[in-house]
Amino acid sequence: MRFTNLFIGLCIPAGAQESAERLYVVTHIDVLGPTGAGEAAKMLHQFAGDSRNDPGSVRFEVLRDPNRLNHFTLVEVWRSRGDFETHLAAPHTRDFREKLQPMLGSPFDERLHTMLP
Repeated sequence: MRFTNLFIGLCIPAGAQESAERLYVVTHIDVLGPTGAGEAAKMLHQFAGDSRNDPGSVRFEVLRDPNRLNHFTLVEVWRSRGDFETHLAAPHTRDFREKLQPMLGSPFDERLHTMLP
């Protein structure tokens, strides 16, 4: 049996390659006391809204620990690392981090992840 123009290769579903390039960012933010928590929640809500409009933003969520109201987690998905880096350089991101800094009860804990192949 003879095969001509037979291609054996990896079949990649539509969108899979794009998903492989995505960057997932999980950031834990702890602020000082209940007074700081209220102000931080307002700031985080605004920051999330601004960030969702950034180029390459796929998803941007703000979570709050129901048992410790001064503990927040940001869950972000970016189309690429370059899009995330552009987001970091954006004026609204720099302003947010500058205003949040004095309210922090522990260092900003930002972790970058990629999807397993």
